Amino acid sequence: MSLIALATSEKHLEKGSDPFSSEKSDLPSLSPPARRGAFQTQLALRHAGARSLRIAWECQGPKGAPVLLVAGGISAHRHVASSAQYPEPGWWLAQVGPGLALDTTRYRVLAIDWLGSDGTLDVAIDSADQADAFAAVLDHLGIERAQAFVGASYGAMVGLQFAARHRPRLGQLIAISGADRPHPFASAWRAIQRNIVALGRSEGGRREALSLARQLAMLSYRTAEEFAERFDAPPVLDQGVARCAAEDYLEACGDRYVARTPATAFVRLSESIDLHRIEPETICVPTTVVAIEEDWLVPKATLIELAERLAGPTQLRLLNSRYGHDAFLKEDLAITAILRDALAANPGVHA
Repeated sequence: MSLIALATSEKHLEKGSDPFSSEKSDLPSLSPPARRGAFQTQLALRHAGARSLRIAWECQGPKGAPVLLVAGGISAHRHVASSAQYPEPGWWLAQVGPGLALDTTRYRVLAIDWLGSDGTLDVAIDSADQADAFAAVLDHLGIERAQAFVGASYGAMVGLQFAARHRPRLGQLIAISGADRPHPFASAWRAIQRNIVALGRSEGGRREALSLARQLAMLSYRTAEEFAERFDAPPVLDQGVARCAAEDYLEACGDRYVARTPATAFVRLSESIDLHRIEPETICVPTTVVAIEEDWLVPKATLIELAERLAGPTQLRLLNSRYGHDAFLKEDLAITAILRDALAANPGVHA
């Protein structure tokens, strides 16, 4: 294992209060082709047995180019970046597109909607099931191998599962802020969120409960230092009730999340993080592990241990960021450098 420490002090402009929102940018005049689709297939889920499932995918890039599988947190989806065919903002515009780190003029970027994200799959879902869904999409599209799996947060967990379960189909893994198992502190945090949603269901306040759960999650995605910088104003009295400076921001995050996420999807995908387990010794593909010093959800120590236990060639990158777990969405230049270095180090794998 090799270690590269990467410290950042640059300032970044906020791109919206929701971590998966991006400002719409001008599309290049030569936007690469993009396709999306969905198909029905049979998958053997780890905890729920064989199921007929619909898998939705999107692919952007030239036909025949090397394939990059890309996945983010449980709120991410198949639309990673804008294209001429699908111009709405994607969730990782800073890294995916022509000339960017995940260059869609050189690679085919392939992503999926998570199993269970539409709220219709009300069973226990495992990160291994998501990895098998990616493999099913490769089969569906006639793609033998992917050059890399680039995963962040939950997507890194799924990438680890894909590397273990589908080794012949993968050239390398880039795992950002995702370990071989969840940290007990983070699992406890998520358990509280799920209990809030359960209470809301029983009391008839489903939307309000889901919003509160998302607001609690937002605190764990960021850091105390960022909140101190952004919301360092004294509380104000609103109709006789004290209201802190961060509440408007948190409520806006909760409202947006409720508008697009069924409660069942949130609960089952949150559970999926806590069900995740993988033995690092089973992974032998070249792997880049990215740890954020200030990440409360996936502490640096867990990722150092992961990197030490992986069987294949491994590089550990350490990043300082006031954004904590959300650094992969906010530290654009630092993440770009890591992605470019990792892909350049293992350039020879084709679909």
